[in-house]
Amino acid sequence: MDKKHEKFFIKLLGEDNAYFDEAHKIAYCYDATRKRYAPDGVVFPRDESDVSEILKYCNEHKITIIPRGAGSGFTGGALASSGGIIMALEKHMNKILEIDLENMVAVVQPGVINKDLQKEVEKLGLFYPPDPASETYSTLGGNVSENSGGMRAAKYGITKDYVMALRAVLPNGDVIRAGKRTIKDVAGFNIVGILIASEGALAVITEITLKLISKPKFSKTAMGVFPSVESAMNAVFKTMAAGVTPVAMEFLDNLSIKAVEERFARGLPTSAGAILVSEMDGNDESVINADLERLKEHFIANGASEFKVAKDASESSDIWFARRNCSQAINCYGSLKINEDITVPRSKLPALLEKIAEISAKYNVITPCFGHTGDGNVHTNVMVDKNDPEAVKRGHEAITEIFKATVELGGTLSGEHGIGISKAPFMSLAFSEAEMNLFRAIKKAFDPNNILNPNKMGL
Repeated sequence: MDKKHEKFFIKLLGEDNAYFDEAHKIAYCYDATRKRYAPDGVVFPRDESDVSEILKYCNEHKITIIPRGAGSGFTGGALASSGGIIMALEKHMNKILEIDLENMVAVVQPGVINKDLQKEVEKLGLFYPPDPASETYSTLGGNVSENSGGMRAAKYGITKDYVMALRAVLPNGDVIRAGKRTIKDVAGFNIVGILIASEGALAVITEITLKLISKPKFSKTAMGVFPSVESAMNAVFKTMAAGVTPVAMEFLDNLSIKAVEERFARGLPTSAGAILVSEMDGNDESVINADLERLKEHFIANGASEFKVAKDASESSDIWFARRNCSQAINCYGSLKINEDITVPRSKLPALLEKIAEISAKYNVITPCFGHTGDGNVHTNVMVDKNDPEAVKRGHEAITEIFKATVELGGTLSGEHGIGISKAPFMSLAFSEAEMNLFRAIKKAFDPNNILNPNKMGL
């Protein structure tokens, strides 16, 4: 980084908001992938005007800029893999600007923590449903940029279903507003839709208008125990096809169950092939109870050996414990976790899990699986010894075959983690060259000088 550029950013932002020292480069060189790419500097814009001036200068001088929220992504989307400056939005642009009760919307800056918004709107009897596992630390700007999902997606959908409007700054510094605070809006191209899941490669989001809904009064949790993964997966899609729509339908396979039990000793049935954890909510307790009865009928009809409904919040927390803690527990199977968040149509879940088992046996790897089966999203975790190069090689080969199998079943490379750099090599499996060229053309239309988060998403 030329010293004249450093001086510009320090003059614009002040010495406490523009850093080019080693400590800040180290602090912002990694994300949840644990890969490391040192940036040339880190800047903290105070407002949209700062974002505009930073981008205008970077565009003029061809300086790479990478927007960043909490850095909790699993695919390297916020890493300076091509060098450049990290634009960190969590320090200043982290305010809830408005909660509009009459229109049931919230207006927030991109650095607001997901869970903080949930808490604030729930005080007013409202509800923001998207709940990624990282909800206590991930930012809403990052959620929009990755189109994050979560456990409640089976009933309530994902981030894209709640974004009504955005303010954003283009790479040349121009400020745009996409979308409106209206339920209906069909004027012009759907720029909001293009910016959602764009991973910071098209524009820097500076303000988000989110739809809110009424907070359900009641919720109940249930757990089904199944003899096999196949029977559990059949129960998922057959239950939902029959018109039962739970808030969440989460699963753990046998390897995940054993890992949780080994680490936490929670009394889980380690002989079970799979567990399904489900939750129902609504404003009428009798309707919830009726839905739970229907859920039980479908679970039993598809082979469940046990069905338990939590009696209170404490039992509900106990049931959810295994699902919420299985990700850390499965580290008992290996020091390196190659985890992916593949998604298929729900009816293809049995075939997908069967294929994953075949591939794991072929490459001699252990692959515990868990995830959001209510929306067809499976977290696949190939576990290997990071100090064994041959095992690591087999692990990556297994993941490649799992991706191929997913696409062949009509699925996608990512349900919520995004593409970034980790999945970039696999984009050609899921998209034709014509489609990839269209993505590149969209990128060029927004960012002709390719300064904004370049070389991500296989572009």
